[in-house]
Amino acid sequence: MQRISRLSKILVIVFLALLISLSQPIPVSAGFNAWSSIGPEGGWIYALAIDPTTPSTLYAGAYGGGVFKSANGGATWSAVNTGLSNKEVWALAIDPINTNTIYVATYGGVFKSANGGATWSAVNNGLTNTAVFALAIDPTNSNTLYAGTYFGGGVFKSTDGGTNWSAVNTGLTNLNIRALVIDPTNSNTLYAGTDGGGVFKSTNGGATWSAVNTGLTNLNIRALAIDPTNSNTLYAGTYFGGGVFKSINGGATWSAVNSGLANTAILAMAIAPTAPTTLYAGTDGGGVFKSTDSGATWSATGAGPMYVQSLAIHPIAPDTLYAGTDGGVYKSTNGGVTWSAANSGLIATYIRALALDPATPNTLYAAIDGDGVYKSTNGGATWSAVNNGLYVTPTSRFVYALAIAPTTPPTLYAGTLNGVYKSTDGGATWSASSSGLTNPNVNALAIDPMDSNKLYAGTQGGGVFKSTDGGTTWSAVNTGLTNLNIRALAIDPLNTSTLYAGTDGGGLFKSTDGGTNWSASSSGLSNPYVYALAIDPTNSNTLHAGTNGGVFKSTDGGANWSASLSGVSGYALAIDPINTNTVYAGTYHGVRKSTDGGTTWSAFNTGLTNLNVYALAIDPTMLYAGTYYGGAFALQHRAGVYLPLVLRNP
Repeated sequence: MQRISRLSKILVIVFLALLISLSQPIPVSAGFNAWSSIGPEGGWIYALAIDPTTPSTLYAGAYGGGVFKSANGGATWSAVNTGLSNKEVWALAIDPINTNTIYVATYGGVFKSANGGATWSAVNNGLTNTAVFALAIDPTNSNTLYAGTYFGGGVFKSTDGGTNWSAVNTGLTNLNIRALVIDPTNSNTLYAGTDGGGVFKSTNGGATWSAVNTGLTNLNIRALAIDPTNSNTLYAGTYFGGGVFKSINGGATWSAVNSGLANTAILAMAIAPTAPTTLYAGTDGGGVFKSTDSGATWSATGAGPMYVQSLAIHPIAPDTLYAGTDGGVYKSTNGGVTWSAANSGLIATYIRALALDPATPNTLYAAIDGDGVYKSTNGGATWSAVNNGLYVTPTSRFVYALAIAPTTPPTLYAGTLNGVYKSTDGGATWSASSSGLTNPNVNALAIDPMDSNKLYAGTQGGGVFKSTDGGTTWSAVNTGLTNLNIRALAIDPLNTSTLYAGTDGGGLFKSTDGGTNWSASSSGLSNPYVYALAIDPTNSNTLHAGTNGGVFKSTDGGANWSASLSGVSGYALAIDPINTNTVYAGTYHGVRKSTDGGTTWSAFNTGLTNLNVYALAIDPTMLYAGTYYGGAFALQHRAGVYLPLVLRNP
């Protein structure tokens, strides 16, 4: 009787917890069985372009997110991607004569819009290499334009507004182009910055090229800029520690101009059109630097973006400038003294992982590729970056996994490319928690639901590591694990000494002794690339595996598997905690839903404008999806329950 009484109390507690969760306020942006975009705003902005005739109009090119347009100086943005079949944007160029004509360079070639970005069409005839990283338009004849390609393609030229292209590479001994600029006073003269080959110059519209690298001690060119009033003066921004180089004789000779430039990994450069002695350099991790004496000396601008891939300056008001960063667009109206994020409506974030606070389900965390961790306390209505202590190295901002321990307050763990980080204050501060973690590339994290000090980390190439002291120390637990590229981890909620590891090419492994020993558990699992795992919380013999070839199901603890969902990659899985026959799969075709334990599936994509789903998180009422450069989406999958609770002693 005592055992039954104890079990009854446990069931009552679980039931009350579910009721409390169900009675949480529903985020106002979420629809019932329909997805709503919830951010976070931002993204990797590799390109910026300002309309020279209407400078309140500007365009941002987001890697993976396509093109965004603002008609009010960056106050608000809207996606303008109709017809843009490749959204991995590297460069933008606006026709200086007809500014409604815009070109975008992508991994899928060049696209053109004749209506200010409203619609796009591919213009790639003759473009035999479609990895386009740079664009330049002839300022005197805008039908003539150049495309710089990577992976050995070199430079292509079009004389009919992009309708046709031809390679123009004679003399160009390095064909990996990162930057192109045209002499504003003589459009037959142009320069190409290459990755590893330095700068090349053409004086005949690209017909022939010659290297112009005397004095250029770093040949990894990321940016080029020409003085608009004296075209013999140009600047080259280099990577791998080279900094900025300057030439005053059209590239014949170069000299380093790095005084005060504390970060010499240059990704972007811009010269103020009306004040050409003022120039800016965007760096990889050091923010924006400014020079007011033509590069003789530099100083850091105000606190703001750190990883700056693009820059654009207002054509009339030189103190107004924009920086494209790994966290979206930043704007300054005082020459870089202060910066503010300008991302309203610009959602192009790559969500690697999502985690819900079990105590307060409206508190949601998102791991963003290259931009750390974001937190929302209202179900995604608003977000804030919580990266204090996380941005200690360039690789720690790449967060691939999140896990929350049900402590008070909750303890958070982030798996990054620089190991594990831990927060005990809701993400407000982070500290490294990787002692003994000999492989820093963490793809997966799992916390023992019965012992919050016990957790596991799955790494790329290092296998599984275990900590029994809340992440303070780690040790490898790989005996029997023949593939050490771990992509997913799951712990049996009813028997926490049993856990599963999904690998990249080696199938599934199972341990029944807390990771001490592993054995293959892949019978029937025909695809060995396991990206996601989910265990039925009420019957832990039932589990689902998301693979590169679809979703598989096991009903005997992983001993045998059968195909459940074919034809798509299963990147993420979530099981309804109330009705465990309802399973969701995140795929590159959106979300799939099953209401019969995986026997049949149907698309569940109403309102989901980005169908590349890489993360899922669920509670009894809400389902969240994280996408590839499309931010997160929220959906109410069950109506909230509001019941008065009366507790009394029998």
